[in-house]
Amino acid sequence: MSFLVGIVGKPNVGKSTFFRALTLSDVKIADYPFTTISPNLGTGFVSTSCPCRELGVKCTPRNSICKDGVRFVPISIMDVAGLVPGAHQGKGLGNRFLDDLRRAKVLIHVVDCSGTTDSTGNPTSNYDPSEDVLWLEQEIDLWFLDVIRRGLKRYERHLRHGRVDVVSILSEQLSGLEIGRDVLSNLVGEFGEESISTNLEEFARELRRRAKPILIAANKMDLPSSEENLKKLKERFPDRVIVPCSAEYELALRLASEKGLISYVPGSREFGVMGELSSEQRKALRKIEAYLERFGTTGVQDALNRAVFDLANMIVVYPVENEYKFTDSKGNVLPDAILIPRGSTPRDLASKIHEELAKYYIAAIDARTKQRLSASYSLRSGDVIKIVAGR
Repeated sequence: MSFLVGIVGKPNVGKSTFFRALTLSDVKIADYPFTTISPNLGTGFVSTSCPCRELGVKCTPRNSICKDGVRFVPISIMDVAGLVPGAHQGKGLGNRFLDDLRRAKVLIHVVDCSGTTDSTGNPTSNYDPSEDVLWLEQEIDLWFLDVIRRGLKRYERHLRHGRVDVVSILSEQLSGLEIGRDVLSNLVGEFGEESISTNLEEFARELRRRAKPILIAANKMDLPSSEENLKKLKERFPDRVIVPCSAEYELALRLASEKGLISYVPGSREFGVMGELSSEQRKALRKIEAYLERFGTTGVQDALNRAVFDLANMIVVYPVENEYKFTDSKGNVLPDAILIPRGSTPRDLASKIHEELAKYYIAAIDARTKQRLSASYSLRSGDVIKIVAGR
């Protein structure tokens, strides 16, 4: 199953534009509630520095893309229909939309930083986007709480008599939420089995934070009043990852690049004009250029990268068969970029590639240093690794 990022938010904040900017999928984009009824699912790419330049080779990727020394690794992205307050109780088709998020490993909350839409997505003025952060996270936390409460209720009598343990119950109840048993076990250990029932809301909130962390994409930064609201967001939520974005500008750049009008690497600070432009196109690009001078990037690719690498703690590793030429058996140079959790070992990487490789695993070699790695070695992002296996 591909790594899945969920895009959430109330209606009319630019979620579908954000999704399309990342995937170039053809989705409905309109300013009215529930434009997206079924979730849009597409392929996006996280970006990281490719080892090709450091190693002095020209890579020939198979499962990913290399552009100007930047490796783009595919992941799945889901745009979930707009949530509204009361979603966990079914308001605005909320239960259905929350269920769509079950498989997501990390969430990106797209917020209208211009303050021009109220809590249900209707036009207004001077709305505080901080309120959206509070109620949306509360809705997802309450959804978690409801799922946990149902599980504990089913086994209430057994728990009293010590016939089953809380971790086993929760692991079964939350299996559809893609939550690892180790995450549950650690959290139960921190709270203590006997105190979970009396601190259930706090437990559910902390579990959600660990299992489905949320990045805040402060969208519509190209509109007036957004900078003031961004400042408020950062002051109110100093511990959150908040990335200023303009999904509209990112989409414009990617579409212009697709048409050959400009050269643009997603996430970069500049673009180059290549084709003939109309006066209207030149005017639009000048506005985007001014935005990039102010903010550095459009923020969209940055948001995705930080969600996957910083919040979900994933890294990119490059397996090869020939540690001297950095190739696979067919001569492809740095052919595959594998997304794997931080802290993974070489054997974990072998399992990710093929179960047979893990079964007959012998050792791993760092292709840069040609040194054999210990079984407990913690892989680092950018590692180029040869797996040695028997037959």
